[in-house]
Amino acid sequence: MNIRYALPALCVALLAFTPVDKKDDTQYWMKVRATDKFTRTQIANTGVVIDSVREDFVAAVGNAEEKAQLEAMGLVEVSFPLTAEMDFPAKDAAFHNYDEMTTKLRDLTTRHSGISRMQSIGKTVEGRDIWNVEISGNLAQAETLPAVVFMGGHHAREHLSVELPIYYIEYLLTEYANGNPRIKRLVDSRDIHIIPLVNADGAEYDISNGSYKAWRKNRANVGRGSYGVDLNRNYGFGWGGAGASTSPSSDTYRGPQAFSEPESIAIKNFIEQHENITILLSFHTFSELILYPWGHIYDSIAVARDKQVHETMAKKMATWNGYTPQQSSELYIASGDTTDWSYGEHKIISFTFELDPKDAWGTSGFYPGADVIPQVQQKNLEPILYLIEYSDNPYRVIDGDGPILKP
Repeated sequence: MNIRYALPALCVALLAFTPVDKKDDTQYWMKVRATDKFTRTQIANTGVVIDSVREDFVAAVGNAEEKAQLEAMGLVEVSFPLTAEMDFPAKDAAFHNYDEMTTKLRDLTTRHSGISRMQSIGKTVEGRDIWNVEISGNLAQAETLPAVVFMGGHHAREHLSVELPIYYIEYLLTEYANGNPRIKRLVDSRDIHIIPLVNADGAEYDISNGSYKAWRKNRANVGRGSYGVDLNRNYGFGWGGAGASTSPSSDTYRGPQAFSEPESIAIKNFIEQHENITILLSFHTFSELILYPWGHIYDSIAVARDKQVHETMAKKMATWNGYTPQQSSELYIASGDTTDWSYGEHKIISFTFELDPKDAWGTSGFYPGADVIPQVQQKNLEPILYLIEYSDNPYRVIDGDGPILKP
């Protein structure tokens, strides 16, 4: 018997003695009515995570307080708690945990040491290394070559976003060794950086004890019984605006200040130490989208050429992977994200891929099963090679061939 329903009066009395710092970690999936980007931003401002967007509603995940806010606004159509433990099915064994990933990256870079190296760019809250694999046919002079960076795993439960970077490392190294002329040309003339997993602590926590937890943030102790900062709301350009929560218990908690977390600091320092980077791509899940700045405001990129490059490249990549290309804030406002910072602060042409599936109920979009890994890797391979190709000068997509140009 559930005492909450059998003895409601007693329940109310007992709640009065609940410690003020005790947090209810229950997350709720919600179907929330929304027909335009302004309503979606209003929803995001409550602190929920919007997982997918449809014509007249969004799928969102949030805590009890955020759910209550949306219910008070009369927007919640369906909701249910994400409390069921989900065992890690045997078919998902193809996903790499942190140790498996580290071992694989070390093995690959050891076997292909002439064109690759594996380096830690920083430590997580719990002390795990954040690994970067650099690939170039001219490692000794790599800093003089045009560079591109790919990264995954900002959000813990988005395990598919880690599998693509791992695969592309293996693909580039093995195809180079096999004499693939296209890959040899690209690797010999570029400085390619791949950071598969930014949020290692969160990813490990999400699968600890053999069960999924739908965890999103890192594992920082933010006080009063709450853990975690949303790393993709912690970057400095436009930090503190709409679409990021001030509540430590929220899934979109932005942190006490910009770059408060060692993981986001590591990415910041890495980017700023590599001035040859011209293109950045951050993998996330899910919704099958290609997003580009801005995310923290509705305005488009003011520099016409930069706007045209982002739009042109996004539309071209969409012809290969079938995703929808659009400005990030067309979904809803979200401040403090990676690509707004990399473009806004450093004028790096920047994209986010929201990977498969297109939409899903509950948490199934984050845990689609390992059988989808190969097809998602393959459908995004050509976009990856395209970005590597044009990292010498992204403006070639509108100007034609020319020298490196990074205004």
